[in-house]
Amino acid sequence: MRLYLMRHGETDWNLQRRLQGQADTDLNENGIRLAEVSAKNMRDIPIDLAFTSPLRRARHTAEIVLQGRSVPLIEDDRLKEISFGSWEGLCCKKDNFEIPTDHFDDFYLHPFAFRGADDGETIPQVCERTANFLKELMAKPEYQEKTILIASHGCAVRAMLHSVYEDKTDFWHGKVPPNCAVNIVDVKDGKAVLVEEDKIYYSAADCVDLYKMGE
Repeated sequence: MRLYLMRHGETDWNLQRRLQGQADTDLNENGIRLAEVSAKNMRDIPIDLAFTSPLRRARHTAEIVLQGRSVPLIEDDRLKEISFGSWEGLCCKKDNFEIPTDHFDDFYLHPFAFRGADDGETIPQVCERTANFLKELMAKPEYQEKTILIASHGCAVRAMLHSVYEDKTDFWHGKVPPNCAVNIVDVKDGKAVLVEEDKIYYSAADCVDLYKMGE
């Protein structure tokens, strides 16, 4: 089994540094372009089936990558982004900081200690639900020889990879995955191994880090 864990393309809320979480935003023009370029450069990957978060920005990205292919696309709520609850839509830019806490940097710098809105999720909770998805997927005999696309979100992708990483203390691996970045995981005999991290299928000049840690 080979898995391609893909973050969605760019959205306006990405550019504005607004907490998207489970708000149902869609791709902007550049996000569509990045997905289309990625799709073109992924055309020789023999994808057998795909799973997606039901949120539009992830599903739209998967639909672009799979355009022209007869590949089943299955929604799964466990692939949704972390919920920021009542904080969703608030800006986290320093020049327009709207989040009602002095400790938001914990989300990047001390993620397992991060405490958001009372009605939101913690990172360990996201790790648990994405790990449940991955464990269930890996256990299916009919998928063992398949190549599978999984379209999700920045924090959710890192949370799913948390059960794959050897170092369980390093959640972010330096950054939020870039838009449309792909993490490639091979599964054999029940063991998942990361074989390529944050691979982009578009020009490096178009790769922008909108979420520099601690900034």
